[in-house]
Amino acid sequence: MTDSLARPPRFDLIAFDWDGTLYDSTRLIVRCIQAAVIDVGGAKPTENDAAWVIGLGLAEALARAAPDVPKEKYAELGARYRYHYLQHQDDLVLFDGVLQMLDALRARGHKLAVATGKSRRGLNEALKSVALRDRFDASRTADETFGKPHPRMLLELMEELDVPAERTLMIGDTTHDLQLAMNAGCASVGVSYGAHEPAGFDEFKPLFVADSVAVLETWLLDNA
Repeated sequence: MTDSLARPPRFDLIAFDWDGTLYDSTRLIVRCIQAAVIDVGGAKPTENDAAWVIGLGLAEALARAAPDVPKEKYAELGARYRYHYLQHQDDLVLFDGVLQMLDALRARGHKLAVATGKSRRGLNEALKSVALRDRFDASRTADETFGKPHPRMLLELMEELDVPAERTLMIGDTTHDLQLAMNAGCASVGVSYGAHEPAGFDEFKPLFVADSVAVLETWLLDNA
């Protein structure tokens, strides 16, 4: 690792996805999607199909995961998903090394943000539960702007924090995150330990794909 504190940063803003990137929640979300679909009479989605929709806004994610569920049941489907998730949300933890990584990036002067498919209520509860609220300069959720991969979420963060696209880096575990970055004119980094297989990342041209938080931190301190 180079002397990261002495090297001028390449990116002023680093935006992180939440689930599957910072928060070890992929398996729980998959199980909750499957259970919710079954509850409303739909065919149980495969693990791959349930994982693929992670990162989208909740309504869109559930609709794609349950194509055989009629629209009039979408409200019930969302309620059942939230019911199952709330039963276990306190069991979830950050991936090992996340706090250390965020503190190291803040020490270098990077602005940090969250761009997530979660709801505002869901993100606020998660930030409070892991004492992370003060580590981020801004955040956007899918229910207060356009969901991924529409660029609005990232564009709003850049405007709020006064950082241009060429000085912004998006990090996520899904193709939705990387496509979001591409649509917003930003660089991206993928992580391979979340919801999507990294084989699908190539078309979005991430600068790097990390297979752990430790590897991600090392790359960021050397290259971001």
